[in-house]
Amino acid sequence: MFKNIFNSKHIRLNSYVIVKAPITGKVIDLSEVKDEVFASKMVGDGIAIEPSEGSLVAPFDGKVKQIFSTGHAVVLESEEGLAILIHIGLNTVNLKGEGFKILMTEGQKIKTGDHIITFDMDFIKKSHYYLQSPVVIPERNIIKAIEFTNEKYISRGKDVLMKVQLTG
Repeated sequence: MFKNIFNSKHIRLNSYVIVKAPITGKVIDLSEVKDEVFASKMVGDGIAIEPSEGSLVAPFDGKVKQIFSTGHAVVLESEEGLAILIHIGLNTVNLKGEGFKILMTEGQKIKTGDHIITFDMDFIKKSHYYLQSPVVIPERNIIKAIEFTNEKYISRGKDVLMKVQLTG
């Protein structure tokens, strides 16, 4: 299902991609996420954020590769060709779009800090879903190294979440 979404054809080899925080909140190791699919890195390597506000912004310059119609997840592609999946909350696809507002369209160009999705944290919590939001890189074969932030709390569009070195 995800293979075609993440298959980037225009990879800039031996480059680094700085991925800023797409969401403001507490940084969580992916292994601590309360969803085994993400925690075991089956979807890809990355990190997670426990949001403190309901806004998702572009973590780099690039484009919107895919926005899920329910608004719970988005795939973004950097100018260097790195695709990342940002999943707002866990199992929030079951909300069928309620509590999410999509602000961009697929194919749209993005700049760091551009608002992409807003979400109602109170509604998600009251609906008994975790807000932990994984930020993962599904295409492991293009990654040489990932350096994650040591910060415990990060601000969207400002703080670096991870630095990714692409293979070459």
